[in-house]
Amino acid sequence: MSATRRTVLRTATLTTALLATTAAFSTAQAEELVFAHVYEAQSPYHQWAVWAAEQLAERTDGRLTMEVFPASSLGNEVDINEGLALGTVDVIYTGALFAGRSFGPIAISGAPYMFRDFDHWATYTQSDLFTELGDGYEAETGHHVVTMTYYGERHVTSNTEIQDPADMDGLKIRVPNAPLYQMFPLAVNANPTPIAFAEVYLALQQGVVDAQENPLPTIQFKKFYEVQDHIVLTGHITDALLTIVGESRWNGLDDADREVLVAVLEEAAAGATDEIRQMEADLVDWFTGEGVNVVEVDRASFRDAVVPLHNGDMATWPQEIYDRLQGL
Repeated sequence: MSATRRTVLRTATLTTALLATTAAFSTAQAEELVFAHVYEAQSPYHQWAVWAAEQLAERTDGRLTMEVFPASSLGNEVDINEGLALGTVDVIYTGALFAGRSFGPIAISGAPYMFRDFDHWATYTQSDLFTELGDGYEAETGHHVVTMTYYGERHVTSNTEIQDPADMDGLKIRVPNAPLYQMFPLAVNANPTPIAFAEVYLALQQGVVDAQENPLPTIQFKKFYEVQDHIVLTGHITDALLTIVGESRWNGLDDADREVLVAVLEEAAAGATDEIRQMEADLVDWFTGEGVNVVEVDRASFRDAVVPLHNGDMATWPQEIYDRLQGL
């Protein structure tokens, strides 16, 4: 073999080894984020979170990856909120009322009949007020609020037909384990019973509670209609999921990677929001076809029962925040 050929072969071998070493180093340096939530794998929230994970890896050339854990697989909503502080999870979906456990004013968006309609809610998500409340939450916890995903209007399901607030008197109704979810049941003299999301179907099936409340897509995903005869369109909360990144992960990212992470999470929120709105438009007919009694009610009577509580003892926000929100 000639000296020239030996030199070429040595150079090629060294180049291959260098590329392999570089690839191994890059793989070793890749950071994997953990995204946890309590919603079903077939829900738009999860599907769009998975999309965000795929986009994050693609847009960072594999520097950042993200695994999404649905359906309370890493714990219930209280657990995953605590996980942000512990560093066991990096990104979560959570309701404003759960975030409000740490910073009360941010819970205002999850209170019953706080928004007039979807457009009012959408205006809030793009407002200076939302930004300020997110900043207040971050100042209190260190965790960064990225965006909101529309979760849907919450409605009551029950095994007794409900037409007006008086029909809810004494009704034992499951609510999420955050205090402000009790505002609506208490306003109509029902009996709110906190139960973890993953346990609701069994609680309804066994008669532990008589009713529950969730948006139409969730009622479908969780099959609550199988164990409840009536869906009552109270629309008492225009609900949403905050997407939050934990302090240690947020502070550990450089500006460029933060920008990519925020972009994919915001795009995922917009995609899921559009999908949930379309599902809400279609599901009344679907439930009717399944033999469920879908009840249209006069929401004004329910709203009138709740509004006096907006700035009462249960409120975790000052009057000034309330007035700004209502003025949007």
